[in-house]
Amino acid sequence: MVKVGKWIARHRILMLLIGVLLIIPSVIGIAKTKVNYDLLSYLPDHLETVKGQDILVDEFGMGAFSMVAVENMDMKDVQKLEKEFEKVPHVQDVLWYDDVADISLPTEMIPKDIRKAFINGDATMMLVLFDDTTSSDNSMEALTQLRKIANKQCFISGMTGIVTDIKNIAMKELPIYVVIAALLSLVVLEITSGSFVVPFLFLLSIGLAILYNLGSNIILGETSYITQALTAVLQLGVTMDYSIFLLNSYEENKKRFPGEKERAMGHAIANTFKSVVGSSVTTVAGFIALCVMTFALGRDLGIVMAKGVVIGVICCVTILPALILVFDKPIEKTRHKLLLSNMDRPSAFITKYYKVWIVAFLVLLLPAIYGNNHTKIYYNIADSLPATLNSNVSIKKVKDDFGTSNMHIVMMDKNMSAKDKQQMFKKIDKVKGVKWTISMSSLIGPSVPDSMIPKDVRKMMQSKNYELAFVSTKYESATDPVNTQIKKIDKIVKSYDKSGMVIGEAPLMKDLQDVTDVDLVNVNIISIAAIFVIILIIFKSISLPVILVAVIEFAIMINMAIPYYQGVSLPFVASIVIGAIQLGATVDYAILMTTRYQKERSRGKDKMEAISIAHKTSMPSIISSGLSFFAATFGVACYSQVEMIGSICTLLARGAIISMVVVLLVLPAMFMIFDKLICKTSIGFLGKKAKAQTSEAK
Repeated sequence: MVKVGKWIARHRILMLLIGVLLIIPSVIGIAKTKVNYDLLSYLPDHLETVKGQDILVDEFGMGAFSMVAVENMDMKDVQKLEKEFEKVPHVQDVLWYDDVADISLPTEMIPKDIRKAFINGDATMMLVLFDDTTSSDNSMEALTQLRKIANKQCFISGMTGIVTDIKNIAMKELPIYVVIAALLSLVVLEITSGSFVVPFLFLLSIGLAILYNLGSNIILGETSYITQALTAVLQLGVTMDYSIFLLNSYEENKKRFPGEKERAMGHAIANTFKSVVGSSVTTVAGFIALCVMTFALGRDLGIVMAKGVVIGVICCVTILPALILVFDKPIEKTRHKLLLSNMDRPSAFITKYYKVWIVAFLVLLLPAIYGNNHTKIYYNIADSLPATLNSNVSIKKVKDDFGTSNMHIVMMDKNMSAKDKQQMFKKIDKVKGVKWTISMSSLIGPSVPDSMIPKDVRKMMQSKNYELAFVSTKYESATDPVNTQIKKIDKIVKSYDKSGMVIGEAPLMKDLQDVTDVDLVNVNIISIAAIFVIILIIFKSISLPVILVAVIEFAIMINMAIPYYQGVSLPFVASIVIGAIQLGATVDYAILMTTRYQKERSRGKDKMEAISIAHKTSMPSIISSGLSFFAATFGVACYSQVEMIGSICTLLARGAIISMVVVLLVLPAMFMIFDKLICKTSIGFLGKKAKAQTSEAK
């Protein structure tokens, strides 16, 4: 590897030229990679609700719908508005009460079910049906056009509106995330590094790695908006260590080989590659653990970030060395005193009072476990957006005017008898929380023969094999009452038609909750098991993996317990990904200290001296790394209006600091207490010299 390192050092201009040229395909890749703003589309295909959505598109040409509340508008004007809506491309149809009754009729003469569904005082509601899926560009463009046509008296709710608002916010905020993360990281690096030029080189190298990673996402076809928003921030936070390690190794090798910068860099590249590959494996393992999720968002984020870490390692040993050598003189000229140059005093204090930190660990353990297990999770995607957004304002208006929070779709066999349909809907109407049902029979009457059904109504409600009905509920999506309601309605539907199904936004979110609850457990188990095995292989020890994973898991539990004691609910995505990411990204802090502790013990140092040296030499790197990760995520957490993104960044920023503090305080205390156990359960931990000294002492 030293020969390869020297070759890279000698051909530094070529490395930079290749790095610049790779920007072109990366930018093209970014432009051609689609961003998916609908989290519900990541549910597994085998779910009945997902299959139902596909049937809806295939047989009815309808993939999504929006409920529209219109206030204080003359019926003739509402009818004109309906006609305007129908002209919008990709609006398949608009269902309003003029489809079944003349608007000149007094409202008292309209059938009760229809009046209840479409009219309430001075407000009326229509149902806009789109011919494409919820998050398709066509549906979002159609909804944007509807909003332009609608006036202040018109409120358009529904999942497509939520997805459109997410897209608008994400597109506006994404560039700002990168700027904030870069600026705050720059501040931390300027404080913790020894030169004013070095931080800019670090950010340039990592920036290129991020660009390559985003560009290579073209192989996936599309990525979620959460992945797109977090990639730069996370990659910056988790790969900064590699750059710091390379520079430190280069500085050490310059002392070994004075006046031979290329040779020094060749050795630095070789040393860095060996160390960084070992370090990055745990981070990659944390991200790969997300790929086991049946909710495909985990696979999306896991693949992109694992790929980003690998690309970060490659850039660290190719582009960054070239930059450092090219800018060597400016680096030397802008040197300043290191803020974290001497950690002897604080380190001595921490190691001396190790019993205090063990007591603190034991005192905090139970509250951390309890809080972690009782933190509330929410699944309603609309709740992750500001209440002032168009979609959330419209949801509230529809609820206020009609008492309707949601709409389920019942899909049944077209050939079901009229009698069975009537009985089924009577039972559904009695289910708690159901406001009304709209079916073919309620629109045209159960006694009307098929030949007499208006063509537009039949096209809207019937296909070759299926018939649709709409069920209004007063319950909001992703709540216990609506989930119970869906179960009851589904049971009723299947008692009349085994192939029948209940689909729509709320049923999808119910499945989302069921799927991700299982994913949360699986991701945590697999990430812990993977990193346990990696540490076991690195240190050839049974006890060290237990100690290191326990320390970081303790930090994770504290992090996840804080929202419980704050009375804050977390979006479901944050609760799933945080454990794997924090474990994978921050266990490196523990590995760094453990490696030095093992090294000193193998050299014959006694327990206290080995731990003291390991602690004070690791402390600057751990603090620098923790602060860099914090800086990359904290600003985004404060700025983002999308709570799905903001909460993940909050947990990561806080988690970096907690992990840093726990490793610096608790881990050396663990070494003090379990030193004998570690030595006995680790192969070759003491080394020949240390064993000989131990034998002589006996």
